[in-house]
Amino acid sequence: MDVHTHLTSQASDDWKQDELDSFKKTVAERTLETVEYARKTLMIGFTTVRDVGSQDMMDIGLRNAIRAGKIAGPRMLVAVRAIGATGGHCDPTAGYRPGLFDKSTGAEEAVANGPDAVRAAVRANIKYGADIIKVCATGGVLSLTDDVSAPQMTLAELQALVEEAHALKRKTAAHAHGAEGAKLAIRAGIDSIEHGTFLDDEALDMMKARGTFFVPTLMASQGLQEQLQKGLYFPPLVEAKARAALAARDQTFEKVLARGVRIALGTDAAVYPHGRNAEEFHMMVDRGMRPADALKAGTSSAAELIGVADQLGTLEPGKLADIVAVPGDPIQNIRQTERVFFVMKEGVVYKREKP
Repeated sequence: MDVHTHLTSQASDDWKQDELDSFKKTVAERTLETVEYARKTLMIGFTTVRDVGSQDMMDIGLRNAIRAGKIAGPRMLVAVRAIGATGGHCDPTAGYRPGLFDKSTGAEEAVANGPDAVRAAVRANIKYGADIIKVCATGGVLSLTDDVSAPQMTLAELQALVEEAHALKRKTAAHAHGAEGAKLAIRAGIDSIEHGTFLDDEALDMMKARGTFFVPTLMASQGLQEQLQKGLYFPPLVEAKARAALAARDQTFEKVLARGVRIALGTDAAVYPHGRNAEEFHMMVDRGMRPADALKAGTSSAAELIGVADQLGTLEPGKLADIVAVPGDPIQNIRQTERVFFVMKEGVVYKREKP
């Protein structure tokens, strides 16, 4: 399981072209591209994903098409739109001139300020089919105008979001790089902290005490590191934020392990090319995690976080038959997880190759 993906997009090595394509390509064309991303994800052995933010209801359409058996892909739990504050990481209009986006695009529908507006945004997402609720509690690396570590939601706003989501039986996830914004989300009762790049000791102690999950998304930083090493163009602010995040990544993950904070595997697929999700296993092991614990992060722990442990996450009678096979023992060599030759989802075989 990968609990942090974006199956309806994929970054290339050309930032400027990606920005241009977002304006030139129709929703229909972009939606058709997602079919290949979903197929790749299933064929590398990920049978369940949590998709934490999309546009134009593409995640809803993709989830429903997979569920109906029309296309091959992983089981999807979707967020519809990530909720955030004006000018924040989840405001898709930040960094562009006023008036560029008209109301018909829906680009600002998940931008909410104040507890009541946040509650309304949660209700709207669930109205359109959201399985989970995602919020941006701090700035982001790839957004054009904000500080990556700065809080972007108040405690009252985050409490409203969590209360409303939980009342409507939905789990919550907070994009949070900075410690202060993460602590506000943890106090509000958030179910998971995504990224957590600059978490401090207090935040980690709070997560341990409350049972809050940590979703490290190490592959996202790996993808950015590879692009920086190629000398590819990033806007200056984005490049500076990416380098700061890379510098803090390993120390934070090691502190998470030392405190015994619960970890679920999430990669931020789309920041790097889809199909490399399994590399997250070795990224965690290389930084001190036991192979068995890394496997649990991508199976039983992930299932607990996203609320499907009664059906998935372990192999036992009465649960859905999601089974993958690799040619060697991943406890001895965790990179065997990258060599999946057999994939079954709900008893249906989608891949069967010679090991």
